[in-house]
Amino acid sequence: MRRKTLAFAGALILACAPGMAQTNSSGVTAAAPSAPLTLLEALARATHANAQVRAKQAQLVAAQGMHADAQALLFNNPQLSLESTRRDVPLSPAGTERQKEWTGGLSQAFETGGQAGYRREASSAALDALRFEIADIRAQVRSEVTTLFFRALALQEKVELESQALKLFDDAAVAVQKRRRAGEDTKLDANVALVEAERARNQLAVAQEQLLDVRRELAARLQVSPSPSMRVMGQLTPTALPYTRGDLMANLDAQPRLLALGLRERSAKARLGLEKASVMPDITVGVNVGREGPAYARERLTTVTVSVPLPLFRRNAAGIGQASTDATQATIERDSVTLDTQASISSLWAKLTSQEQRVRRLEQLVVPALTENLNLSAKSRQAGQIGLLEVIVVNRQALDARRDLIEALSDYHATRAALELAAGWPRENQP
Repeated sequence: MRRKTLAFAGALILACAPGMAQTNSSGVTAAAPSAPLTLLEALARATHANAQVRAKQAQLVAAQGMHADAQALLFNNPQLSLESTRRDVPLSPAGTERQKEWTGGLSQAFETGGQAGYRREASSAALDALRFEIADIRAQVRSEVTTLFFRALALQEKVELESQALKLFDDAAVAVQKRRRAGEDTKLDANVALVEAERARNQLAVAQEQLLDVRRELAARLQVSPSPSMRVMGQLTPTALPYTRGDLMANLDAQPRLLALGLRERSAKARLGLEKASVMPDITVGVNVGREGPAYARERLTTVTVSVPLPLFRRNAAGIGQASTDATQATIERDSVTLDTQASISSLWAKLTSQEQRVRRLEQLVVPALTENLNLSAKSRQAGQIGLLEVIVVNRQALDARRDLIEALSDYHATRAALELAAGWPRENQP
């Protein structure tokens, strides 16, 4: 019976080993109470339902209104004036004459400092910057959801692994207890088997708790009710990167956040030009027509007026100072974010390369070696060359290697998502 139990344990581990880096799609769909969620579906739901994206999109109406006003032919509306006068004129030797007179006029203020061009540039840049800010928020949401998705996928693998480990060590503990009662195994062997079974039960509970937390976070991003039965479906095995470090650095010019900051800087500089140009006085030109005088000698009047305020006291120093500060801060923020982004890409690329090498070593060196050890330990145990403790050590190493591989894969996908977010790499066709 002892040999059968150990052979069964080795077979369980060997059955798990070949698929360590892959998701058992058939197993997931069979056990899922509802259709599993793919990465593309998760990304589509998250970007559509995200509150930050919708709030930012709501600001488009205001920005478009400002842009429409700035595109008008003249910033100031013409002014229409009407005046009616009733005049009582005394006559000799007695009596008065009532005269009705009227005047109508139209005046228009004209900007002389080129304010219209600055205003159009500022509003256009601000509108484009808002669109890129929306794209940046959507990219952040996609990066967060991608990280959570692969974390949930890895934890599903881990829960499956821990369930297999628990069954393995539970069966071993039961078999050892039976052999101990028969006097074939020692109390030490029984205690070791019991401890390993309890450790496996604890590992399973921890993995299940972690999976519940990730599912809750993912459900919050998708704006759906959290459900313990929610499952994801995908592939943990890394795919080949469709870019190089040089491609990511060259793609910085298309990074939504940097584009938005550049446009905010341009808008701020245009507003500074607008504030400086506002010091130039507006010229108001008016034309007035009217009728005056008695009925028998009515006079028709046509008057042209030109008025110019004298900029002697108020020189818009406050507006110019604030606009200058805003423009300087926008330049500083853009330069700072550009440098930080370049540093982040370099750091994340190095980290991703290291994690890719770690995954490759685990898949190509560690896992095959431990699989071979399982075969050798089973044969040695059957030949009586090693004891139960040595077999448990080998099994534990195999399980630990799978745990390490699952964690390495989860870290790899999280780093890749952060790298692509920092570089602004498009993910629409790269799920």
